Amino acid sequence: MAGVYTGLGAITALLAVATIISSTSWLILNNGRPASPSRAQPETLPTRLDKTRIAVCLVGAARRFELTGPSILRNVLAQYPQADLFLHSPLDGDTYKFSLLKDAPRVAAVKIFQPRHIVETDAHLRLLTPKKSPKGLQGLLQYFNLVEGCLGLIQSHEVRNNFTYDWIVRTRVDGFWAGPLKPTAFEPNLYTIPEGSRHGGLNDRLGIGDRKLSTVALSRLTMLKNLAEARYNNLNSKTTFMHQLNLSHISVHEHQFRFCIVSDRWYKFPPGRYDTPVASIGSHGPLSGAKCRPCQCVYAGPQANQIWARLDPNRGRVEWRNKGLGLCNATGDWEKGWEEVFDELAGAVAAKARRRVVGISVAECVHDLEELRGRTSKWEALDPGKICLIGLGPIST
Repeated sequence: MAGVYTGLGAITALLAVATIISSTSWLILNNGRPASPSRAQPETLPTRLDKTRIAVCLVGAARRFELTGPSILRNVLAQYPQADLFLHSPLDGDTYKFSLLKDAPRVAAVKIFQPRHIVETDAHLRLLTPKKSPKGLQGLLQYFNLVEGCLGLIQSHEVRNNFTYDWIVRTRVDGFWAGPLKPTAFEPNLYTIPEGSRHGGLNDRLGIGDRKLSTVALSRLTMLKNLAEARYNNLNSKTTFMHQLNLSHISVHEHQFRFCIVSDRWYKFPPGRYDTPVASIGSHGPLSGAKCRPCQCVYAGPQANQIWARLDPNRGRVEWRNKGLGLCNATGDWEKGWEEVFDELAGAVAAKARRRVVGISVAECVHDLEELRGRTSKWEALDPGKICLIGLGPIST
């Protein structure tokens, strides 16, 4: 059962939610107008979401997008076909894999940029810790900029089209969705995040909130000034996120999601109390943003439960009881034959998409990216031909 983590002003927010729930004239989320009194029953949540404007903010590099992309298309975008997709990603050799997004229902904006160094100020050095950040302090700043940049794309689209989104869903390019994003994750007056994987703060790998709350939650770089002025120090990404929401009096709802972060990183196994567990991508439980990979040798059952149980619940642990969460030994590279494991677990459609991306030609890549660009309202990226050549090399003659 999902819990509620409350920051400053939590009592007020919870009372507001209770008032809404008890009201016979539940507010329609679109523009906040009251439901028609002639209705015998209030509208269901899925019905109300159908009437709202939703932005899906997708951020990150395309490292394993041949694995995660089809799951995002099926379990996030296809679930809310009225939603607009916004992609904010750094340019690299895997960017061509975004050709998969040509099948997205609606694409509002694509920005694929060349990362630039962010000046590390004395305030940043006091406020943030580079510990356990793969790319140090610069990596944290780049991540914050990546998230906030997606908010900028959304704001620009709103101005151009003279409307405002009701909800923003922020998720990651490297997130694998084993099940659909359900309407119950859209909570009025609360910012919804995955439970577990807190690492001393709050899980920042996924967030869902209304326009007002999401503006604060996605302003990761801008809010650093406020945190520094409040004299916080030695913060990682998740503790930064927690204090950022607390300063803005935003209450958070921790929810169970069937998604995980596909990772190539190596981790200690078996994990100690304060180490990061890596779950099997085939686990049946709500992984809620835990690190994962496909593995043949899965540690499951009582053996895995003993490992999960000893992990610090305020750091890397997710809810594991009776959920069938298996563990992978991630002390090295992915196991030989992981492709077959993934294809079996992800299903025929995802397997076909993975194989297509692996064997795609430059010409096919250009065709697919051109199709994506043609369906995008705002394209801020290199020409598809250049993107494909960076990742796939020149056409052989």
